Amino acid sequence: MEKEPNSPAHTDHLTGLGPDDHLPPGLRTPLRADAFAKPDEEKIEAITGHFRAIMDELGLDLTDDSLAGTPRRVAKMFVQEWFKGLNPEHRPEVRLFENRYEYQQLLVERDITVFSCCEHHFVPIIGKAHVAYLPGKHVVGLSKLNRVVQYYARRPQVQERLTRQVAEHLRHSLGTPDVAVLIEADHLCVMSRGVNDTSSSTLTSEYGGRFQEDAQLRAEFLRQIGK
Repeated sequence: MEKEPNSPAHTDHLTGLGPDDHLPPGLRTPLRADAFAKPDEEKIEAITGHFRAIMDELGLDLTDDSLAGTPRRVAKMFVQEWFKGLNPEHRPEVRLFENRYEYQQLLVERDITVFSCCEHHFVPIIGKAHVAYLPGKHVVGLSKLNRVVQYYARRPQVQERLTRQVAEHLRHSLGTPDVAVLIEADHLCVMSRGVNDTSSSTLTSEYGGRFQEDAQLRAEFLRQIGK
């Protein structure tokens, strides 16, 4: 199951100019209509200038050799790493393969790394995602489940929307409602500011199809991910 066949039986047909055009409007990350008018390098240059101004307002000495390159480093990190999921060019193509093995049982990919960013305070959200589905005529390459999670995580987020975006994408791509997603994460906006609580974590879940209807199936999913 780890090795993907050479000839895909099916490829998803997600299309659209924006990163979320395939999702219901309420699940789309809020973006301006001209969000993709500038190439990445222009965005990096603009953010470099803005972040330099922030550092200057904080009173930091931008002539110091440790700080001089920070504005551009932050800009590149934002565009090319932290928020690359805003660019539809990075949307993963989910290829499905014929289920020749006739595997019909629960398939779980657990402990997928989640690194995201709170859209309210722009500080990290760090955690794990657990994804499951019931195969039908097709199965998916396992790494694609990780890539879908990472695509939606790498943008300013709230955990509730992230959970539902991943579930909706997988339902569409896999052609089945039988999908479960559970995300557990630590929010640095809770840990490093405000209430300063370093011991709490947040769990969100989305169940579709048989996972929603069958309590025993949900329980088996939770058992397999250690919950």
